[in-house]
Amino acid sequence: MSCDTPGYLDVHAHFVTDSYVRQARAAGHELPDGVPAWPTWSATAHLELMDRCAIETAMLSISSPGIHFGDDTAARRLAREVNEAGAETVREHPGRFGLFASLPLPDVDGALEEIAYAYDDLNADGVILETNTHGNYLGNGDLEPVWAELDRRGAVVFLHPTSPVCWERSALGRPRPMIEFIFDTARSVTDLLMAGTLERHRDLTVIVPHCGGALPVLADRIDGFMNMFMPPRPESPTAVEQLGRLYYDLAGPALPRQLPALLGLAGTDRLLYGSDHCWTPAAAVQAHIAGLDSAPAPEGAVSWRALTTANARRVLPRTPRRSTESPS
Repeated sequence: MSCDTPGYLDVHAHFVTDSYVRQARAAGHELPDGVPAWPTWSATAHLELMDRCAIETAMLSISSPGIHFGDDTAARRLAREVNEAGAETVREHPGRFGLFASLPLPDVDGALEEIAYAYDDLNADGVILETNTHGNYLGNGDLEPVWAELDRRGAVVFLHPTSPVCWERSALGRPRPMIEFIFDTARSVTDLLMAGTLERHRDLTVIVPHCGGALPVLADRIDGFMNMFMPPRPESPTAVEQLGRLYYDLAGPALPRQLPALLGLAGTDRLLYGSDHCWTPAAAVQAHIAGLDSAPAPEGAVSWRALTTANARRVLPRTPRRSTESPS
């Protein structure tokens, strides 16, 4: 790859720590979301994959099942622990990693405290919010103080799916990331639309994973139901317009079918690259990038790599570029 070809900026990358996995297992997540095993992670191995795939920077976050296992005090403690671990990794590898901090939702007071610490002390790049926590979805009115504070800070909010509370019946014994994650993403974003959260808080930058999940094919249906069942407000944007203002990462099997559907909803300036590593194995990450790098770019773009990286640098403007002298 030529030296003037940009390295991807990966907005959907995960890490785990031994302590986090131990605490999650103790809380009953031995097989997280029905996946056969927990992944292992190290900054060294992650960087080796990034170098093989020409990924310049990866934004680290904790994936599902999140950090709240039923006890507010324990969740506050675990949020602080993983956020400090992520921030340390960022400091140790300048220009290679960023951090989306975890919040102990649905504990509102704990979340507000952690937002302040993550931004003011850890210099986090944004926050990650699970699509639901113990059945509390993101449009829940109790979470309004959290959204207001994130909006005040002009935060980047990365949404991540998790298992719905009904997974024992709906997943049919299969790994929940296959189908349940996709529909829980649609469920939570729809909740934000119906609650008016996205309309009230327009200074947020919201990133929806996995090409928007089921949203591209459900957008018109959601819009129609909002028109039928919500009080008419002619000045308000439609659901489709609001969805078009969000950002979408391309993690998962974006091609050949899901990405074209997303392009019908969101413009090319709303698309970002995501690997979903370490939950997605290295070989699958390499195959996904090879597919994107070989796919024809949309009109007006040099490549998917150049397009998504330029978009990500606009969304995350303070993400430093690695110099040739920076350690990796």
